[in-house]
Formats: sequence, structure tokens, C-alpha cells
Amino acid sequence: MRASNLKTRERSLNLARFVYADNAATTPVSRQVLDAMLPCFLEDWGNPSSLHEKGRDAKDILDDARARVAAVLGADASEIYFTSGGTESDNWAIRGAAMRLRAKGKNRIVTSKIEHHAVLHTCEALAKEGFEVVYVGVDEDGVVKLDELRASLNDKTAIVSIMYANNEVGTIQPVEEIGNIAHEFGALFHTDAVQAVGQVDIDLSKLPVDMLSLSGHKLHAPKGIGALYIRRGVVIGNLIEGGGQEKRKRGGTENLPYIVGLAKAMEIAKEKLKDLPRVAKMRDKLIEELTKIPYSKLNGHRTKRLPGNANIGFEFIEGESMLLWLDIAGVCASTGSACSSASLDPSHVLLAMGVPHERAHGSLRLSISHDTTDEDIDYIIETLPPIIEKLRNMSPLWEDVVKKEGARV
Repeated sequence: MRASNLKTRERSLNLARFVYADNAATTPVSRQVLDAMLPCFLEDWGNPSSLHEKGRDAKDILDDARARVAAVLGADASEIYFTSGGTESDNWAIRGAAMRLRAKGKNRIVTSKIEHHAVLHTCEALAKEGFEVVYVGVDEDGVVKLDELRASLNDKTAIVSIMYANNEVGTIQPVEEIGNIAHEFGALFHTDAVQAVGQVDIDLSKLPVDMLSLSGHKLHAPKGIGALYIRRGVVIGNLIEGGGQEKRKRGGTENLPYIVGLAKAMEIAKEKLKDLPRVAKMRDKLIEELTKIPYSKLNGHRTKRLPGNANIGFEFIEGESMLLWLDIAGVCASTGSACSSASLDPSHVLLAMGVPHERAHGSLRLSISHDTTDEDIDYIIETLPPIIEKLRNMSPLWEDVVKKEGARV
């Protein structure tokens, strides 16, 4: 929402405050990132592929940004390829590996049931092209079942794709163990780290990860920029043809301003890792206070979760109604992935975790950031319980619960 519209809305509704708690969906571009990008619009606007001075200057800036992104991840600059975002990176990693390795007799893809749709839909498309796709289950906390993962692998497995941290419930996966298991069977390991980069200290020099996807707009860079890490020595097919850019692996003139913005955002996020204990403390307060509401339960692992993620299920209400009332009160939140918010179906992530439909329908994802304040947390804690009560009082299911509870008394 534009700032002018927001101010008008605040005046018209007389909101006590405005709280943005949907950072897992997207984040605002920071002023530092914007300032870093501006010269690429106004001065250094050359095409990095051009041989003249303007082009050479742009190429130097591109090379510098690539090296800076790599440094944050513990990678080499030659291992970083810029894309339009996490979805493209996921598509490229999975499809590129699958197509190339099929020629070697490897036609199996292994993933989990709680992946982002960028992964799941890519796997579904490849299944229609003759690949065998195996979906590994998770436990009640959303952690991939390693015994099931191991059992799903064989010498025909081309790639294992398991996310670093879940976008809905925040559970962090045992990435090192998963990678080691994949490599035992000679499979490549790809991880969707769109939610993890900026919230987890990632050092790819120490992890058995062959490919990693990330997206800028989750860490205060613009929408439309991302990257795919491809470990040196790993060769996959191209997703986008058309030119010599990105070492002839991804055609299209590089989006230099956004690439510079991504590099700056990742450096800032790396520096702010030291502030994550404070964010986690606010998250824990949200979880502790909101789970005091009757018939509520935390979704996801209690401790192995992203520092900014609190996903709580409330029975006997619809999540969409809860979001609308929170919006009226000035709180931006989500019921799950923004990429599937148009669907009224319960979250595939929660269902895979064994969460009952009635609680899955009433789940709320609050994703906070370094910009969140203690006052914001207090406001959410103060605002949400009356909304839950209001919605439950409108529910015939809740009326039955009240009658039963009354009968027990």
C-alpha cells in the first residue's frame, strides 16, 4: 500500500498503530539498498556486455556485486548466477539437473511434501515428462523424515530438493544431514533457501549443498531479483537461452541496479544476524501469549524455526476472516504463502504435518523482522484475542463447544 494511501486509511479508521507482520511474503526496500541502486539508474547504466567504457564500467560493478553476494554465502563468485527470483532459481536448478542427468539414466527426483509451489509445480511438470517424483513426508513439527528420505533414494536419483526453512511454519531442516544422504546415492542436492537467507547464517563452504536458491525481496531488496548458487563442478542445463550472459548459462541482459541492490541487502542482512536473538525473543513472546488463547496450537518446531516466524492455529474460525479483522486493526499478517493466497484450500504444508483441517483453516502466520518493535508485539497480543472471540461467537461450531464445556461444569 502506498504511504499516502496508508496515511489516509489510518486517519479514516483512527488506527492505534500500523504493524507489518508479513515479512515472509515480502519486505520493503530499505533506504540503504535504494541508495546503492540509484547510481545504476542515473550514472552507471551501461550494458555489462558492451565493450565501450560505459559497458566496461557496468561489467566492473556487476563483477563486484557477484563477489559480494558470494562472500556473504561463503561461496566463490564463479558459483553465483543472477536470476529474476526464487521461483526461477528453483525451476532452473531442478529442471536443469533433471534434464541433464536423464541422459545418464537418472530419472528420479526426490522432494518433500511441504515445499514451495515453485518446487512442487516444477516436479509435477517433470512427472508429466516421464520423470519419477517421490515426495518425502515430514513429522508433526514439519521436519523431513530422514529415514523416509534415505529409503526413497537409489542410483537412479538425479536430484534431491528440500527447502532450507519452510515459508509457512518456519521449521528449519537438517540441511547438512540431507545433503550427506543425497550424496551417498550420487544425487545432487538443491535447497530452496528463499526464507533462510538473511535469517540463518549460511556458509556454503561447509555445507554439502550443490545448488541454493534465494530471492531479494525477502530481505529488503527489490522484487524481481534473485540468485542461484551452483557449486563449482556441477553442470546443469540452461533454463533461459538467448545470450552469453551469466557465463552463457542464463540469457538476458543483467538487471544491474537490482543486482547491486541484492548485494547490498545481503551484506546488511549478514551484519544484522547478530540482532536475530532479539527478533527471536519477540517471536517467542508472540508464541507464548497467543497460545494462551483456548484451542490454539503452535505450528512448526518450537525451537528449530526461523527467528521471525510464528505460525499458530486457532480452531473454530476461518483464517481469511481473521486476516480481514486484523487488517482493519492495522496489522498485516498471512494465513500462509502469499503465492497461494487466492486458494481457499487449507495449507498443504499443515496437512502434510498432520494438522486437522479445522485448525489448518484457522492458522495465522506472523512473520516479523529487525524493524519490528516490542510495542508492535504488544499491539498484536492485545488486538488478536478479541478478534478470535468475535469470530468464534459467530461460529455454530464454537457454540457446540461452549455447550459441551458448559455441560462438563
